[in-house]
Amino acid sequence: MKFVVAADEERAVVEHVAARLRERGHDVTVMPKAAWAAMATEAAGRVARGEVDQAVVCCWTGTGASIAANKVRGVRAALCTDAATAAGARRWNDANVLALSLRSLSEPVATEIIDAWLDTPYEGTEDESLARLKEEELNA
Repeated sequence: MKFVVAADEERAVVEHVAARLRERGHDVTVMPKAAWAAMATEAAGRVARGEVDQAVVCCWTGTGASIAANKVRGVRAALCTDAATAAGARRWNDANVLALSLRSLSEPVATEIIDAWLDTPYEGTEDESLARLKEEELNA
């Protein structure tokens, strides 16, 4: 899969996330540091346009990056602080953008989150809800 990783600060954990994705066999582009709204919407836009399969966006709390990414039609960004939340975001929400907090993310927890994200497929049980989201996007 192709990933883009973006953040509003240069932090070692951002490169760790990119390295973990590469270790797992994925093609990864790290975007230059930019303000949270700009970097998150640009990364999410790359997903929406099909330039990459998924994105990881990072800001201090992860909240702003998640909000910004979710403004892009076709994006389902999830702010994940642990592996269980990441697995749930993939399993039930078919999330395609992972938002992370630079404030609270350690490298070991980042590895757990990335692994859960990659190891958990969408199980197909929430198609009705996802269809509703697409309908809302079209009506917005």
